[in-house]
Amino acid sequence: MTNDDAVVNLFALAHPGRLNVFRTIAAAGVDGLAAGRIARSVGIPANTASTHLSILAGAGLLTAYRDGRSIIYRANFDHYADLMRFLLVDCTEGHPETAGLRDALLASA
Repeated sequence: MTNDDAVVNLFALAHPGRLNVFRTIAAAGVDGLAAGRIARSVGIPANTASTHLSILAGAGLLTAYRDGRSIIYRANFDHYADLMRFLLVDCTEGHPETAGLRDALLASA
C-alpha cells in the first residue's frame, strides 16, 4: 500500500456516516448486507447510503455483487488489514520502543 492509497482509505473512513456504514457491513461478516438493509440499519436515506457505499467501495474497503435485484456489500477484510499493517509499520518505523507491540500485532494478523 502506498501513502496515496492510505490517504484514500482514511478519507473514506473519516466521515462519521461512512464509518458507521463500514462498521455495520463489517459486523455482518462474510455474508455482507444488501444496500437497502444497510441504509435502514444505519438510519440514512438510500441515496446517502449509495454515496457512502460508492466511496468505500472505490477505496477498496468494500466489495459488491448483484444478487437478483439487490446489491450485496461485503467488507474487504484483506484490504482493511493491509491498511492497518501499513499504518502500523509506517507510523512506528524508526521507533524501537514500539517494535515489540508492532511485531506482536503483525504476528497475530
